[in-house]
Amino acid sequence: MKKIFFVIAIAICSFSFAQRPLTTSPSGGNKKASVSERIGITDVTIHYDRPGVKGREGKIWGELVPVGFTDYGFGSSKAAPWRAGANECTTIEFSTDVKIEGKDLPAGKYGFFIAYDPNESTLIFSKNSNNWGSFYYDDKDDVLRIKIKPVATEKSIEWLKYEFEKQTANSATIDLLWEKLSFSFKVEVDLNKTQVESFRNELRTDKGFFWLGWQTAAQWCADHNTNLEEALLWADTATNPNVLGNKNFISLSTKASVLAKLGRIEEAKAIMKEAVPMGNMNEIHQYGRFLLQQKKYKEALDVFQINFEKNPNQFTTLFGLARGYSGVSDYKKALEYAQKALPLAPIGINKSTVEKAIATLKEGKDINQ
Repeated sequence: MKKIFFVIAIAICSFSFAQRPLTTSPSGGNKKASVSERIGITDVTIHYDRPGVKGREGKIWGELVPVGFTDYGFGSSKAAPWRAGANECTTIEFSTDVKIEGKDLPAGKYGFFIAYDPNESTLIFSKNSNNWGSFYYDDKDDVLRIKIKPVATEKSIEWLKYEFEKQTANSATIDLLWEKLSFSFKVEVDLNKTQVESFRNELRTDKGFFWLGWQTAAQWCADHNTNLEEALLWADTATNPNVLGNKNFISLSTKASVLAKLGRIEEAKAIMKEAVPMGNMNEIHQYGRFLLQQKKYKEALDVFQINFEKNPNQFTTLFGLARGYSGVSDYKKALEYAQKALPLAPIGINKSTVEKAIATLKEGKDINQ
């Protein structure tokens, strides 16, 4: 009995191992590929197989890839679109909600299909991303359909490919290119919404146990003029030493930025008066430059003077005073400090900048323009 059981067990194991396929290249010589890109903080990933033209120029569109929906004679689908690639189902995945050609599509992984038509093709995003090809396609699984017009290209593309083009901070165009046709569709993200939601989630983790995370989130909101009331709460946390905050130039200046965006200017000024003495030479200098850009010339000069008192006879602080006095139209005083800065200027762009500033001041003109 034991011998019979052993023989049966060996037979089962042998059968089981026989079912494990070896790794080989994709059928038909098609190439496996994936391409991904981050739009804002949204990851977009496409997995597909790349068929080749292989001498079939002029026989791809309308022949190898039929028009519209077709019965491939296999599987359950009697009206299947093209699988937008070869072999397995082409998939496209979005880590956050997006818009496709202006239409909403929730975060997730989708099977991607195209019902080809030379005048108006239909892009299909299906919740079923596991089927082989489109042989089991069911329109009940469609989440989104988009109509686009394929565009003829001058250059022939041998191996089908997907590319990300026309990138902006919150969008990109995805192009499917094969033979002499291009199928393009625009992907957009709500950058402010997704970024703020990401901040909220991350600040609940160990990333929220240090003041810099709260400051980073608050500063981003100030820079993008969004979610300002919550950003002020984040800035309060970043600067509150009784919680986990740290009062320093960076955290305080961020709080001042948020207050300024909220129109609470006097409060912002008071915060910066507290912050400036805490800054290092470069931080204070850059704040002075920021004030010059805002045309707050007297305030800028005050900041440059504080910096000089903390860091006397340095190139940065001497030239900062030159800029500050030039801003209030005291070109004589500005020229004096620019000439003192010149011998200390690093060779290169800094030195040439000072030389140009000296020439400008001698003409009685502002060097900050």
